[in-house]
Amino acid sequence: MPTSTPDSGPTPPPGCPAHTGQGQAPGLPESLYGAEFAENPSAVYARLRAYGPVAPVEISPGVHASLVTSYSTALEVMRNTETFPRDPRRWEALNNGTVPMDSPVVPMMMYRPNPMYTDGEEHDRYRGAVSDTLNQLNPHALRTYVEESADLLIDLFGPEGEAELLSEYCARLPLLVFNQLFGCPPEMSETMVKGMAALLDASEDAVEANAVLIETLLALIALKRREPGADITSWLLAHPARLNDEELVSQLILLLGAGVEPVKNLICNALRLLLSDERFAGDLSGGTMPVDEALDEALWTDPPIANYATHFPVRDVTIAGHRVGKGTPLLISMGAANNDPQLVSDRRGNRAHLAFGAGPHACPAKDPARIIASTAVEKLLDRVPDIELTVDPAQLQWRPGPFHRALAALPVRFPPVAAKYDETGAAATDPTTGDNAWNSSPAPSTTAPSSSTPRGATSTGRGPGSGNGAQRPWWNSLITWWRGR
Repeated sequence: MPTSTPDSGPTPPPGCPAHTGQGQAPGLPESLYGAEFAENPSAVYARLRAYGPVAPVEISPGVHASLVTSYSTALEVMRNTETFPRDPRRWEALNNGTVPMDSPVVPMMMYRPNPMYTDGEEHDRYRGAVSDTLNQLNPHALRTYVEESADLLIDLFGPEGEAELLSEYCARLPLLVFNQLFGCPPEMSETMVKGMAALLDASEDAVEANAVLIETLLALIALKRREPGADITSWLLAHPARLNDEELVSQLILLLGAGVEPVKNLICNALRLLLSDERFAGDLSGGTMPVDEALDEALWTDPPIANYATHFPVRDVTIAGHRVGKGTPLLISMGAANNDPQLVSDRRGNRAHLAFGAGPHACPAKDPARIIASTAVEKLLDRVPDIELTVDPAQLQWRPGPFHRALAALPVRFPPVAAKYDETGAAATDPTTGDNAWNSSPAPSTTAPSSSTPRGATSTGRGPGSGNGAQRPWWNSLITWWRGR
């Protein structure tokens, strides 16, 4: 049964947390930013649950909201967009200046003309453009491209016998993939990814990063107008929705936000489990890689986007005993709701988590995201089977930020592995014999790319001179950049 009811009482003062007739509990509102929250969010969620299924929080200095920590209440809110719409133009504290536009959380919460921040017909139009575009991706070609990109990255650190996986693998792989899917030149990629990371961190330079991100995406759109290709940017440009530049930028920010930073964190969080949790370590030592199970566990326990899905009630409303004022941010804690004590404990094979949202605003890119993450983990464990953490798991640090659950680093060591391809992308050779070091590269694929596949994502094999460097002119420039030359 629904638990939300209209409330005709006075609206709380602008910018203050909504309150309940039960009175303000000591220590509330809880802070969702800073090192203490990043280190142990579960303790914060436990204190919030003691208050109730919905509780007041502060997501940035002076920026107040209510946070849903109950699984059932989260579903109720996300499915009821009539009472709890997503459009942040209703955010009263932002409209009246109580929350300044230069607040570091505003770029992640402000209105953008895309399906995440709109409702009704406007939402349907944008959702249609994004979904139709994603449906043009060939999942088999996407998996092949992720495998190729993973091989490149492993070749860079594999011979060293050690790596910092977050920066050298988890972060770079989605960049390579989306560089290709967006049809983006490499000189734009780093700017886009760094800008998106600053937004999710809610760092002090988030507003400036947002401006640079928009400028970069406008340049990409202009490039694709001149030189369209089989890529996401070109497909959005050609869509019957006839999106203008502002709308195109917003769709790309949505896809970038859903596909790069969260996927990076999902890969990293899953690898942390596989390398530190005894439930998975036993399977790994036996030669079985429970990658799907690790991904599901990470999506349940440490979803890469932990607190988000912001709603703005159309009126004062009491939900689960907590009063939320009209136009006051109501956030869903996917991290807390997924770990609601009221849920059953056995999650094996259960994908009813809220990591990708629910209701009409559920993430439309969850299938490509899952392909990228699972392929990345599988390829790493296949190429580097004897990998282990170089620190105690308890010593791993987490990045502060109200929205995400993100490691700061994931250092590992392993017996050195030979590079699969040389710096030109051709199959590497054994220096003692001159033979193919891997002795397993089939002839290059002669299959022509289909119109529904990003360029360069269809290669299924290599021979000498047919590797990544030969197929993609920007490949060597990325290798040079990452090697610091």
